[in-house]
Amino acid sequence: MQFICSTITYFRRINAIQYQIMFTKSCQYAIRAVIYMTAQEANGKNMGVKEIADALQVPQQFLAKILQQLSRHSLISSVKGPNGGFYISEANSKVTLLDIVECIDGKGALTSCILGLPTCSSEHPCPLHHHFYGSREGLKNILSSCAIGGMVEGNTY
Repeated sequence: MQFICSTITYFRRINAIQYQIMFTKSCQYAIRAVIYMTAQEANGKNMGVKEIADALQVPQQFLAKILQQLSRHSLISSVKGPNGGFYISEANSKVTLLDIVECIDGKGALTSCILGLPTCSSEHPCPLHHHFYGSREGLKNILSSCAIGGMVEGNTY
């Protein structure tokens, strides 16, 4: 029980780490890439995977799969061919961070058990369920209110 209490205290103090644990590396890269592409849209050109991967210092092949998944779900746009690449259309700029998280990590990403237990719920909670419920709901609200089109000024990716 002492271990669980220490863990809860630790996570309450370090919210940034808590949220980083909630997002997979794929999801983190997806969010960074979309924000980067949104910031670069002023130059009006399609961006290749290599350009984005180099700018974000992430593995190119891994990012390519992530961008393809986002494109298949119409969260970003793409053009095939020699002058092809990825870009953020006006419609894409209304996409929320929650849309990206759910596309990459699945609809249950912010509702699944923090300990990975298959039967955790409000009716049958794990030892951490009630401690994380408020944080997860708060994070969900933040992500659903952040459209990617309005997030780029003065930020790093």
